[in-house]
Amino acid sequence: MTKGGCVMTEAPVRETVGEDRPPLVVRLLDRVRSEPDWAAMSAAELAALQVAENRKRASRLMRLITGWPQPGVTITWERVSVAGREVTVRVHRPDPGRARTPAGAAPGTGGLPLVVHVHGGGFVGTAAQSDWITSAIAAWLPAVVVSVEHRLVSPEVPLLAGVDDAWDVLGELFRHAARWGVDPGRVALAGESAGAAITGTVALRARDAGLALRAQVLVNPCTDLTATALDYPSMREHPDSPTLTLAQMRFFQRMAVPDGTDPRAVSPLHAWDVARLAPALIVVPTVDPLADQGRAYAERLRIAGTPVRLTEHRGATHAFVSMPGLLPQARAAREEIIGFLRERLS
Repeated sequence: MTKGGCVMTEAPVRETVGEDRPPLVVRLLDRVRSEPDWAAMSAAELAALQVAENRKRASRLMRLITGWPQPGVTITWERVSVAGREVTVRVHRPDPGRARTPAGAAPGTGGLPLVVHVHGGGFVGTAAQSDWITSAIAAWLPAVVVSVEHRLVSPEVPLLAGVDDAWDVLGELFRHAARWGVDPGRVALAGESAGAAITGTVALRARDAGLALRAQVLVNPCTDLTATALDYPSMREHPDSPTLTLAQMRFFQRMAVPDGTDPRAVSPLHAWDVARLAPALIVVPTVDPLADQGRAYAERLRIAGTPVRLTEHRGATHAFVSMPGLLPQARAAREEIIGFLRERLS
């Protein structure tokens, strides 16, 4: 089925029709950008880049690209104490007029559905960059959306640290659902890019721990950080895409899975068993080096019997859902994400 330039399939089948390139404004911005020498970047330079880039992504001016939060939602920064440390989260709550508990809530909970979200970026990124989509989920379901400000990848911090942050926050929310005003029987995960690698890994942990999730949403997901991560056709087709390059992927992979660590621990595609997972929506922009990783994971879930829906957005680039001001496909993706979550959480 095709809707607004988006190809939707229950059985993951690649289908591309017509012009498959990003809008003109994205191509023009790509021509004037300057990319650092990722291979030569020091730890101090990366730390400075993280601070500067995240300040920019959280600024009001950047809302012209990242989109404005949905009215009728209260957004706060909070801290969650887990495993001897604190993790910052960005909490989106629908205003009381929207937040009447829908029919079907677990008896005695009186809580709203919970969506735990993990932002993208990998070695940069902040939950604030995703306010456009996370606030809409909170308002339109309605639900409480908790976006995890996880540790960013660096030479000292592997991706597994971010997985631990999201996993520990999820466990805390399950244990103290009443305090957070959420229904532990209606919980979903959502993540973008490197955040989708975290989300997919947390979904696997949740299954193994017996935590019942209703859904998982993986947007332009990184699902493979093993030695095969850069070998997919989409990597060769889009090595210099406007919003993610092969050089950035090499830089991210080197830090995410340093020597001596098992890359399969953060590569959902290479998990030993992907059966009995929460039903998944996998959202793939076609102009993305990671496109084939998302397609491959959708196919693996389908073969394992895990319900999965794959959608592809022609001409959209990596991270397009975080850039609705530049990429109109983001609106169709937002509608399908919210629709999928509404089906699973109602």
